[in-house]
Amino acid sequence: MNPHRRQCLLALGASAGLSLLGQSAHAGSFEDFFTAIRRNDASTLQTLIRRGFDPNTVDEAGQPGLMMAVDLQSVRAVEALLSAPNIQAEVRNKKGESALMLCAIRGDLALAKLLIEHDADVNKTGWTPLHYAASGTTQNQVEMVRLLLDNSAYIDAASPNGSTPLMMAAMYGRSDVLKVLIEEGADASLRNEKGLTAIDFAQQVGRTANVEAIASALRARQPKGTW
Repeated sequence: MNPHRRQCLLALGASAGLSLLGQSAHAGSFEDFFTAIRRNDASTLQTLIRRGFDPNTVDEAGQPGLMMAVDLQSVRAVEALLSAPNIQAEVRNKKGESALMLCAIRGDLALAKLLIEHDADVNKTGWTPLHYAASGTTQNQVEMVRLLLDNSAYIDAASPNGSTPLMMAAMYGRSDVLKVLIEEGADASLRNEKGLTAIDFAQQVGRTANVEAIASALRARQPKGTW
């Protein structure tokens, strides 16, 4: 065989070998990354990120690592991912829910604060974190609603069908959350695309205390002499 041709073939073989090795190493890192998230293993995540692994990598189903960590409530994993300089905190699942929305409905204040600090979108289009916070039932929901409002959440945000956070609180959420939204100026007179108000939402599930609270707020905002 021509010596020059032999050297070329050897070089090509070495290059292919290195390429396969790189692919194998990446595949191993991919598995390690998502295993570390499931195990809440911050140390492994930090090591992978230092070595150049992209913290925004998505799994086989298209779910970003940060979304998985929040969904699993793997707090140390979330903290490790958010410490990466190029992390994208505004991530969504296939339902269009953001990581901040999952924290909002669970009343997970610590993770919500971290996400907001890293520019998670408080006012995403469509269903918002405030809609989810208003629908939650944990002991932390009032603080979660206040956290979002303090970070400029739009109190009368309209969902794709025109429903507001107040409507969600009236039907699904806590009465103390409903009270906070009313006190902070939520408009109880708004209607969604079906023509329903917050009072209608409360009436549908027999929440008479919520009906009274909303009706009282509406009366208080009417000009004197009209009722």
